[in-house]
Amino acid sequence: MIVTVGSEHTIRCVGAVVHDSNGRLLLVRRANPPGEGLWSIPGGRVEPNEADEAAVTREVAEETGLSVTVGRLVGSVERAAPNGVYLIFDYECQVTSGVLRAGDDASDVTWADSATLATLPTTDGLLQALSDWNCLPRA
Repeated sequence: MIVTVGSEHTIRCVGAVVHDSNGRLLLVRRANPPGEGLWSIPGGRVEPNEADEAAVTREVAEETGLSVTVGRLVGSVERAAPNGVYLIFDYECQVTSGVLRAGDDASDVTWADSATLATLPTTDGLLQALSDWNCLPRA
């Protein structure tokens, strides 16, 4: 969903904070801009008239092959976008089914523990936001 304010656009986006039973965090390597080649949580733009929950479910399935149940909002961030800003709402999710595989806008997917996460090139602000929200990998 894009909202125009003056000459700037606000683009509503969502993300999924997903941990497995071992406390590892689900990450995708972005295949396209913004953040091409960098690791982040699954997510993307909210389509017109789409609820956040539906957008999260769709994005996770497209990027990882997993089905999730969407839980509470854990936080939100703003990131620069061409001619505007991405307003991103991140939700805690639980996997219900599926087989992990990279798809759609992801060139790779992984479950990352804290040691692995520390070695990966991540999108700007990801680690700080996850830390602030107490959502870093627990393993």
